[in-house]
Amino acid sequence: MLKRLGAEFFGTFWLVLGGCGSAVLAAAFPGLGIGFVGVALAFGLTVLTMAYAVGHISGCHLNPAVSVGLWIGGRFPAKDLVPYIVAQVAGGLAGAAVLYVIATGVPGFGMSDGFATNGFGDHSPGGYSMAAALVCEIVMTAMFLLVILGATDKRAPKGFAPIAIGLALTLIHLISIPVTNTSVNPARSTGVAIFQGGWAIEQLWLFWVAPIVGAIVGAVVYRLIGAPKSEAV
Repeated sequence: MLKRLGAEFFGTFWLVLGGCGSAVLAAAFPGLGIGFVGVALAFGLTVLTMAYAVGHISGCHLNPAVSVGLWIGGRFPAKDLVPYIVAQVAGGLAGAAVLYVIATGVPGFGMSDGFATNGFGDHSPGGYSMAAALVCEIVMTAMFLLVILGATDKRAPKGFAPIAIGLALTLIHLISIPVTNTSVNPARSTGVAIFQGGWAIEQLWLFWVAPIVGAIVGAVVYRLIGAPKSEAV
């Protein structure tokens, strides 16, 4: 278990440092910024690389919503949920801490730029409402779980699951960065929100509730349409 929790910690650390780091450090770099597309790819690549690196150790959840969804989907024991979620949140905080140290190493850096936090209303990149953010996060996470459960099914082609999952997360970011800055992951949201403080903490509830609800919906849908009879709802 300690090895599995360590894998979840470092995997989530890499996801936050790589994904949020690309948004904070590289997205708007003068003349060479990677923009939304680059940030979307960065998040997808963190999951893809960690899936190959630690997937055989912990399953590479890196996300409390994914852990909940896999439990609902019959792929993960309930007794391991809390330890996994604690390790994931701790890894997200550690990744955000390293990013904060790096980002504040340049004169003029200000947290008012958002620090890759998730938000709605005035704090949505596109000014989207709370209702829009809620629907977006639920639907995106539900589809993410559908891809994860399908790609890791015993009947799916072997060895390609990390690619499908990484590309799915990239696509999710391409769709939803303008809406919420894309969460679909409470650990990712919590890590940077702690450093941002204020409004980010106040709005953090949505980025726990919506991804977990979405994960449950996605898992139930997969059990209805894709799981073997022995696993079906």
